[in-house]
Amino acid sequence: MKAEATSIHDLATRLCRGNAPKRHIAIVLAFLFLPFSPLCPAAQQAPPDSNESFRLATEALRQGHLDEAASGFAAVVRAAPAFAEAHLNLGLVLEEQGKNEEAIASLRAALKLKPRLRGANLFLGIAEYRLNRFDSAITALKKESALDPSSANAWMWLGVVQLVAGRADEAAESLDRAAKLDPKNIDILYHRGQAHLLVSRDSYSRMFKEDPASWRVRQVLAQSAAAADRHDESIAEYLQAIKLAPTQPGLHEELGTQYRSVGKLQEAETAFRRELEIDPHNALATYKLGILAVEQNRAAEGSKLIESAVQQKPDLRDADYYLGRAKMALNDDPAALEHLKRATSGNSDLETIQLAWYQLGIVYRRLKRNDEARQAMAEYQKLKDEEASALQQRMNRYTGQQDIQTSEKPSKPDEPNP
Repeated sequence: MKAEATSIHDLATRLCRGNAPKRHIAIVLAFLFLPFSPLCPAAQQAPPDSNESFRLATEALRQGHLDEAASGFAAVVRAAPAFAEAHLNLGLVLEEQGKNEEAIASLRAALKLKPRLRGANLFLGIAEYRLNRFDSAITALKKESALDPSSANAWMWLGVVQLVAGRADEAAESLDRAAKLDPKNIDILYHRGQAHLLVSRDSYSRMFKEDPASWRVRQVLAQSAAAADRHDESIAEYLQAIKLAPTQPGLHEELGTQYRSVGKLQEAETAFRRELEIDPHNALATYKLGILAVEQNRAAEGSKLIESAVQQKPDLRDADYYLGRAKMALNDDPAALEHLKRATSGNSDLETIQLAWYQLGIVYRRLKRNDEARQAMAEYQKLKDEEASALQQRMNRYTGQQDIQTSEKPSKPDEPNP
């Protein structure tokens, strides 16, 4: 049997995804608000019959009988009007039934009796949000996050509602807090990305409005084109930016990167050298100039440049791979061996790691270490086969998804996408 949600905040996450099965709420209520639990001292004030009614209502809810559960909790509330947890449970059932107005009344009653009742403001905020009462929802969710600052779900829901309400800056702050508390939560990461995207767009929009002729505007357009792999367009925008700010540090280095992307190596080298005239301490420009030198069979120059860049910035990606190639070209096989071994276990992408194993096999062979050469080539082939298999699986999944999309009409989501 699949494990059930066991906390009120698990339910909040399910509600954010829009896929909370009705029976999950029963588990939340049963474990958190069972009247015999020491968590609920208010239950001691309830008549004995109310305890039994609460148990029966909880059991009905566990079985997914929402109407019966609602009637049971309503009876408990009538018999024990000071039982805050019963008001909360009734509010949660009503919210699950889509009766948000009635749910809000019950949740407010629970909070009037017990203002610090855990989860009450959270679900009050969710109910207000579903009715598009964003200001009221934000007020409730701010109270929940203040009462329980360690609740990632409270911060997430606060950010979600702020986002829908058009408060992108505030949403980004709330969702950043949520991400720190629960850094692997996919829902939090999704909404956080949306918030920061809106903040970025707003910043760029204001920038264009304030000074459309600014070099910064051209730089942003160039970076946007580069991110979309429109390299020729990016180059054109960088040239315009440089025309407006010819000595601005960083622009020539970014331009050189785009030239290299389209195979214009001489133009790229010229841009990197100009960058170093403007900013001699630009480690990235030094490093990229070194890579170009290695790729153009100027190993001694490339090795010197890359080593200089690594001294300034030790964590340069793929540096060991290119140093290994440079040392190979200089017939310094022991040094090449050490760099390439580090490259196979570094933070490089899969393609670079594959190439590092291949070059490593060549170095081992040149050093007459044939067994290790065969092992390196076998590792290279293994990675190539794994890459091909993964690509085939992605293609199969894509084909299957296309078949489903053409044969089935997508269903409407249970919850609106915030």
